[in-house]
Amino acid sequence: MNSPEKNNENMVAEKGDESSKGVITKGRKYSVVKIFRYGDWVDVVLMVLGTVGAIGDGMSTNCLLLFVSRLMNNLGYGQTQPKNHGNNWMDEVEKCSLDFVYLGLAVMLVAFLEGYCWSKTSERQVLKIRYKYLEAVLRQEVGFFDSQEATTSEVINTISKDTSLIQEVLSEKVPTFVMHSSVFISGLAFSTYLSWRLALVAFPTLLLLIIPGMIYGKYLMYLSKKSYKEYGKANTIVEQALSSIKTVYSFTAERRIVDRYSAILERTSRLGIKQGIAKGLAVGSTGLSFAIWGFLAWYGSHLVMYKGESGGRIYAAGISFVLSGLSLGMALPDLRYFTEAAVAATRIFDRIDRKPLIDGEDTKGVVLDNIRGELEFIDVKFTYPSRPNSMVLKDFNLKVEAGRTIALVGASGSGKSTAIALLQRFYDADDGVVRVDGVDIRTLQLNWIRSKMGLVSQEHALFGTSIKENIMFGKLDANMDEVTAAAMAANAHNFIRQLPEGYETKIGERGALLSGGQKQRIAIARAIIKNPVILLLDEATSALDSESEALVQNALDQASMGRTTLVVAHKLSTVRNADLIAVVGGGCIIEIGSHNDLINRQNGHYAKLAKLQRQLSAFDKVEQEQISVSSVSRSSAGRLSTPRSSPAPAFAKSPLPNETLQLVSHPPTSFYRLLSLNSPEWKQGLIGSLSAIAFGSVQPIYALTIGGMISAFFAGDGDSNNGNGIKLEKVTGRIELKKVDFAYPSRPETLVLRQFSLEVKPGTSTGLVGTSGCGKSTVIGLIQRFYDVERGSVKVDGVDIRDLDIQWYRRHTALVSQEPVIYSGTIRDNIVFGKLDVPENEVTVAARAANAHEFISSLKDGYDTECGERGVQLSGGQKQRIAIARAILRNPTVLLLDEATSALDVQSEQLVQEALDRIMVGRTTIVIAHRLNTIKNLDMIAFVADGKVVEKGTYAQLKQKRGAFFNLATCQR
Repeated sequence: MNSPEKNNENMVAEKGDESSKGVITKGRKYSVVKIFRYGDWVDVVLMVLGTVGAIGDGMSTNCLLLFVSRLMNNLGYGQTQPKNHGNNWMDEVEKCSLDFVYLGLAVMLVAFLEGYCWSKTSERQVLKIRYKYLEAVLRQEVGFFDSQEATTSEVINTISKDTSLIQEVLSEKVPTFVMHSSVFISGLAFSTYLSWRLALVAFPTLLLLIIPGMIYGKYLMYLSKKSYKEYGKANTIVEQALSSIKTVYSFTAERRIVDRYSAILERTSRLGIKQGIAKGLAVGSTGLSFAIWGFLAWYGSHLVMYKGESGGRIYAAGISFVLSGLSLGMALPDLRYFTEAAVAATRIFDRIDRKPLIDGEDTKGVVLDNIRGELEFIDVKFTYPSRPNSMVLKDFNLKVEAGRTIALVGASGSGKSTAIALLQRFYDADDGVVRVDGVDIRTLQLNWIRSKMGLVSQEHALFGTSIKENIMFGKLDANMDEVTAAAMAANAHNFIRQLPEGYETKIGERGALLSGGQKQRIAIARAIIKNPVILLLDEATSALDSESEALVQNALDQASMGRTTLVVAHKLSTVRNADLIAVVGGGCIIEIGSHNDLINRQNGHYAKLAKLQRQLSAFDKVEQEQISVSSVSRSSAGRLSTPRSSPAPAFAKSPLPNETLQLVSHPPTSFYRLLSLNSPEWKQGLIGSLSAIAFGSVQPIYALTIGGMISAFFAGDGDSNNGNGIKLEKVTGRIELKKVDFAYPSRPETLVLRQFSLEVKPGTSTGLVGTSGCGKSTVIGLIQRFYDVERGSVKVDGVDIRDLDIQWYRRHTALVSQEPVIYSGTIRDNIVFGKLDVPENEVTVAARAANAHEFISSLKDGYDTECGERGVQLSGGQKQRIAIARAILRNPTVLLLDEATSALDVQSEQLVQEALDRIMVGRTTIVIAHRLNTIKNLDMIAFVADGKVVEKGTYAQLKQKRGAFFNLATCQR
């Protein structure tokens, strides 16, 4: 086994080597031969045949001219010969005609070889390149993806645009270049053979055709490089905007995104104009061929008259020479494509050849016969490769005995998740050592040790495939029984079973069709199915509602039995049963012990955290006394069951107005007189009335049918962003959802909201609580008009939201979602997102209010710090605070908070909650929360179940009802 010191030296050496990899330096030489790197013997055969075909295709033009010269001479000879020589003349013409036929058949063969062989080999070679590139990228260490050169757009551009360029060069440009070169060489040879005098005199004129093409190719190459970089930037903007379209809509940042995109396209447009000018000059220069042909015609006539040359040979030699010059002019610009392909191939092969600092596919390393799961961090120091000046872990020491559970708690950005990343060897420590069962993790076979670990991270990553396949990512050879068992253990089976296609349901890109809690439960099932020796939980239950959290926490507690478990959590209630709790601060362990030990330490860090979280407050004690233990029964499986009641809505019991009762009970007397007078003919009257009703309904039914058909013609043509809607003089913020039915377009058969009704008065705060997937976030989506309701209405200040100018309306709202969206760019750019021309002091004030200013100021570049793609350079809590600052800066009339504080640590949550409480004053606020302590002071709380409001009232009123909300409070005891 290597010593830690030796490993560290090797690691530092590798980091030094890595810095020179994957980067194309200025002045670097690119080899076109690299393009053919993955060609095997089949491809060699195809390329040889394709090259022979291209050469033959190029020579065919000059062969044709040779036959034409013979034919012209024969035609001219036939006119000057006596009639008795006619037969000989016709024989020569027939021979020439047959030569044309044979040449045509030959051209068919060589042209087929040229086209088919090069196309086939290009497909084969590019397929291998794409496979090797993706394989190499997926083998890189996590730190590689933290760099700006390994962004999603860069990888996508490479695997699509660069490989497509190589394929285009192989399938089109190479055979075309060979064919044109063949025309050039054979043209010179044939023109020299037909008339060496004409060829010798005409040779200097080739420079007039070659020089413009060379200049054009070199200049165009320079412009192409600049265009490629600009298009890469544009693609990044588009990819980020489309992947977080709801955030773009919420902050009315469409124009900002379009402006940024347009600014880049404007630069590419100017480059395109320059390319067009260069191309126009190059193509226009081919007009010199007419002047050259004029010169050759004059000199050729001189040769025919005074040197005895034949007219046919002079004509063919001149045409052949001009064509050879033009072909060279067309061949030389193709060289730029070879250079571009060589540059693209270098980019690709640099990635393929890059040796990862941490190779997950490396089969070398120690494999332990029996892994117990003992973990140990010894004097670990670590900085992220993208931020080498910021020490994240400093002298971090921790030991976890096999089979025990230890929790890491502390402020956001203190290094908790970093410890888990080092344990999974996403990164290697700068100094110190991480051990598993006493063995340095760097000496273990990486793929094997990772297979012994199960990770559920704070940011659940799901793939755009079925639920079953997402769970099976944890164990590729799992059967359906194992998948179901894992889903049941993660409390996911019930909601999966209710979906139309069950486990085969497609969940969309990044799980877009599921709620946050549903996605987290699938991620937990994915970890459970792995049956790991070491279980790593990084905020595993942060996105769950209280009822689901209790069930999943029970499942995780059972899964932790007999396993070494490392838990990162903000909610101390989820870690109080851990064997040890370590408080992390400033990148090191500042306190460690059991829950009882730490809670009894006066002025201890953990005790302060617990106090902030109100676990020892009088409020919790009163709650526990008020909730009767007898009202809750626990089944043997640990599932909570409580009696539920659903009182009838008040409007169902309200009496009819008196006027209506009077009309029904005492109709006008004249009506009864008419009935009595016509009573003898009641049969005829009944038939006539029914006939009249049927006849009268024909036209309305016809109009309804035609109207529906016309509506179908124009369905979807409306543009919600056209700016033609109503703009109210003042927005007070009264929101009303009335009998709303809604189903997502991707699942039209599944109603998410059913007869949903809710009214929020201006300036008041309303909380939405309920289980995951009940429709809470959907309500916010409808209020922001991300979707339109199927039935019912959503009104703002009494006006249907569909009639409002959506851009104007969204500027009066602000959304802080459960999953913070951070764009590539600086922290300042992200805070002012959607709002232009913001003074610096307002940015700072918003950051302070969101408790973000302190950590931003601690960064080297402060507000100008690059966040990286999707905020990869920031922790989850830091990203959430930036998102909150973005909403505060907007100063909205309607504030929408979808689990706004779920990702924050205890101290930050309290500070941010106080800031949110301040800005909620005087604003209409809708809060979605799982933790009831964050909404107990709201004006109204609505409990949502099965897509409708089943209870509403203040916190105290709902407690007294002892209904669904009371049961939820029971789970959070």
